[in-house]
Amino acid sequence: MSQDLNTPFITEVIIDKVATLSFYSPASNSFPSTQLARLTEMIDTLSKNTTITTIILKSEGVGAYCAGASFDELLSIKDTTTGQAFFSGFANVINAIRKSPKLFIGRIHGKAVGGGVGLAAACDYCFATSNAAVKLSELAIGIGPFVIEPAVSRKIGKTAFTNMSLNAHEWKTANWAQIHGLYDEVYDTVERMDLEIDTFATRISAYNPEALYEMKKVFWEGTEHWTELLSKRAEISGRLVLSEFTVNALQQFKTK
Repeated sequence: MSQDLNTPFITEVIIDKVATLSFYSPASNSFPSTQLARLTEMIDTLSKNTTITTIILKSEGVGAYCAGASFDELLSIKDTTTGQAFFSGFANVINAIRKSPKLFIGRIHGKAVGGGVGLAAACDYCFATSNAAVKLSELAIGIGPFVIEPAVSRKIGKTAFTNMSLNAHEWKTANWAQIHGLYDEVYDTVERMDLEIDTFATRISAYNPEALYEMKKVFWEGTEHWTELLSKRAEISGRLVLSEFTVNALQQFKTK
């Protein structure tokens, strides 16, 4: 059954020991809070599924992989409680991936901004195309990539994260992202990338599930405090999004 491309959706497909989660939003695959909550819920459910070992996280369409947070919803935030709740959506997705016993493979077919970079960083292994440039634009709108910072810094290091954050208007190439550890493999075409993902996912999904789970714990060692940390970071973003600077910046971005 075909999906309504005017409405955000998330789909799930399981083949053998590999599950694929695909998300979509007509606004360049940006996330409203309902989508973030739904994605967290689906990850939690799949994490309890003993028949699978591997989850591929991808988005639909041929444009952006993920444009981060929904600008429309950001503009609708009127108090710090609502703001923290919204930014906690990305925190919850990252924590769900972190705590899951499954191995996550990122499929990054196009550009990733803000929260989209956070999703890529949260995956255990990332495939991308040469079109999958990345940008942390948060400072340009008066907030900052607070919630996703731990996941991004874990992959690329604090120095590269600082570079991305302060150059908020600058796209970093997929090659840059690979050199700095965000992407593991980069291919010139989507078709070649998908072939390599299928091969990789099939191979690792056949490994001992117990060994994969123990390795997942090793990969994420030292992140046990993230639930509290990301909640505090969401509070910072939820407060800053109410600033006059940010409201004006979002209005300007929306009218471009």
